[in-house]
Amino acid sequence: MATPPPSSPSFIDSLLGAIGERFAPPAWAVHEAQHRIVLLLNHVLMQEPQAMDRLRRQAGRIVEGRWRVFGIRLLATPAGLLDLASPAAAPDLTLTIADESPWALAQAALRGEKPTVRIVGDVQFAAEVNWLVDHVRWDVEEDLARLVGDAPAHAMAQAARGMADALRRFVPGARAAAPGGSAGPGSA
Repeated sequence: MATPPPSSPSFIDSLLGAIGERFAPPAWAVHEAQHRIVLLLNHVLMQEPQAMDRLRRQAGRIVEGRWRVFGIRLLATPAGLLDLASPAAAPDLTLTIADESPWALAQAALRGEKPTVRIVGDVQFAAEVNWLVDHVRWDVEEDLARLVGDAPAHAMAQAARGMADALRRFVPGARAAAPGGSAGPGSA
């Protein structure tokens, strides 16, 4: 008797897991990617003075984010921004995404849900990080407008929202997006 073919999500999960184990990027590439993430996060934070004030109060504290084999340690600076922390420094807070499946994470993001996170460390610092995740949003359309102008940026953003809505309708159990709503970092 033939066994049924594997379902797409489990096949994708196992394929990504095998690729991640065999083809780990070199340390310099990981370091550069982490620097780019810090630049993006700081760009978004600089648009939110209240977020920077909250981070200023946490200056010198380190938060570590982990998912599968990926990880990043971020240091809150006195300027209210983020920097890469030393790998040798102990984190004050560790946030680990519990779901290992990229497929399940993508489906949850399309439904507008946050992933399940294991939290280890300072509870007050965790509350501040949670506030940042809940309240800081990247206005991609505004940044695009600086590059290409208001009308083309609005058209591109509208097209992206249309594609996101189509994906939400395609994914079983995903809810429709709120009219005029947009997703950004921290909204998943």
